[in-house]
Amino acid sequence: MNKSELIDAISERTELSKVASGKALDAVIDSIVEAVASGDGVSLVGFGSFKAAARAAREGKNPKTGEKIKIAATTVPKFSAGATFKASVASAKGKKKK
Repeated sequence: MNKSELIDAISERTELSKVASGKALDAVIDSIVEAVASGDGVSLVGFGSFKAAARAAREGKNPKTGEKIKIAATTVPKFSAGATFKASVASAKGKKKK
């Protein structure tokens, strides 16, 4: 599912126009990005949580030359799925097996 398909699904479930659904989705995404970028976490019970995680500096390897390179420390976004989300995915996967 891509963003436009998600907007269509939101529009159908909420009876909002596609334009209003798109604006609502954009607002949710922007709010999550802003919160995580500022160091806050966003927790949606049953769905999951978004947070910023520190990644330590490490030594990597250039796959082309095999030369060792230093990779700088950075902060990356992290998503952890909630229990309800995990259970839904697990049960749906079991149903789709042929």
